[in-house]
Amino acid sequence: MEQSPSALHISGQLRDKDMKRLVNETRSSNIGPTSLYYAGVTAPAISASMALVSRHMLDQAPFSAYWIWLISTMMAAMAGIVWYLIFVRWAYRHQAGRAGEIDTETKIDLTPQGLHIQRGAVETRITWPGVKDVRLRRGYTLITFYGADPVIVPNKWFTGNKATAKAFRSRLMEGLSHGTQQEETRPGRA
Repeated sequence: MEQSPSALHISGQLRDKDMKRLVNETRSSNIGPTSLYYAGVTAPAISASMALVSRHMLDQAPFSAYWIWLISTMMAAMAGIVWYLIFVRWAYRHQAGRAGEIDTETKIDLTPQGLHIQRGAVETRITWPGVKDVRLRRGYTLITFYGADPVIVPNKWFTGNKATAKAFRSRLMEGLSHGTQQEETRPGRA
C-alpha cells in the first residue's frame, strides 16, 4: 500500500497475553449473555423437577405434610442453585481471542483521514469521528471505535523505538480530538 508522507505505519502480531489484556479492558464479564440466559431458564426447571421428585420420595416417609413441603423446597432450591453455578462454570470463556487475531499479523496505518487496519485478508478503514476512545496504558494502547471491534497495540510493536511510539500515540490523540470536533460541528447536532 502506498503511504502518504504524513501516514504512520506499525505492524505486529498479537500474543495470548495481549488478547487477555484486550478482553479485560473491553468485556464486562467472562460469561456470555446467552449462557446466562440458558442457565437462568434451566435452573427453575431443575428446581421444579427436584421438588416433585423429593416430595414423592418423602411421601413414603413418616413425615408430616409441613416437613415434606419444607424439605422438598430446600432440596429444590439447592438443586437450582447448584445447577446454575455448574452451568455458569461450564460456560466460562477460556479463550480470549476472536477468529484469527493471534495467528495473523496486524498492520495499522494512521492517515489524515483515520485508521487503516489490515489483518490478513481483512481490511478496515475507520475515519477519525469513528474513534470512540484511546486508552494509553503502560504496556499497550487500546483503541475503541463506534461500530467496530477494539484494537490493542502492544508497546513491543515499536521494537524499542520510543520516538515512533510517542509519535503514534500523539497522532492517535490528535485524531481523536479532531474526530470529536468534527462530531460536534456536524449539521443537526445540538
